Amino acid sequence: MNSQAVIAIFRQEMGRFFRTITQSLISPVISTALYFVVFGAAIGSRMQAVDDVTYAAFIVPGLIMLSVMTQATSNASFGIYFPKFIGTIYEMLSAPVSFVEIVLGYVGAAAVKAFIIGLVILATSFLFVDLQIAHPLAMLAFLVLTCVSFSLLGFIIGIWAGNFEQLQLIPLLIITPLVFLGGSFYSITMLPPFWQAVSHFNPVVYLISGFRWSFFGQADLPVGLSLAAIALFTGGCLAFVGWIFRTGWRIRQ
Repeated sequence: MNSQAVIAIFRQEMGRFFRTITQSLISPVISTALYFVVFGAAIGSRMQAVDDVTYAAFIVPGLIMLSVMTQATSNASFGIYFPKFIGTIYEMLSAPVSFVEIVLGYVGAAAVKAFIIGLVILATSFLFVDLQIAHPLAMLAFLVLTCVSFSLLGFIIGIWAGNFEQLQLIPLLIITPLVFLGGSFYSITMLPPFWQAVSHFNPVVYLISGFRWSFFGQADLPVGLSLAAIALFTGGCLAFVGWIFRTGWRIRQ
């Protein structure tokens, strides 16, 4: 393992994060705070509690997941796309660095960035709601797994993208709608039976349900099913990344 290469890539990506701190950290935190004001205060005050949890507190896990998933995907996709765009990726591929070390550097940095954003948003939520975390270790585990899995997805998107427009296509048109329809602002048990069944085909439902369980000790779906879903998703992303570097798909073309 070439640890120096991993650290070099990691430090470069983290340096970009802190150089653009307004866009990378402050912007998503402000956006989430606005969600708290609109949904938690304005709308939540008019809504009944959901499963004995105030609506303002109920939406906290969903808001954290919304920011973490989108930021992890965007950071990882841009991180690997930019070397492709300027051509420096060929120098990296010709250097004594394996694809495992490249993935560790870029995906690790994107996951850490998303994790930091998730913790900052969690801290911000305490300013708006009285929040108790029933299973803090499980909460951190779900947060880490989500950061890693969606950073892997972002890495794949960055390899696939042929331009900056394609780089934003999947996060904007697929991931964000899936999060909004995945129970971020409601419990799927509130839906009619038909739409509950349809929601089970949304993979984000399992992630948000498990993450919400770590906060309140209750979930729409079994926790084991949520863990199996995120493990399957992470394993699929890892397998696809391995295939990319074995075949050179979208790298050497």
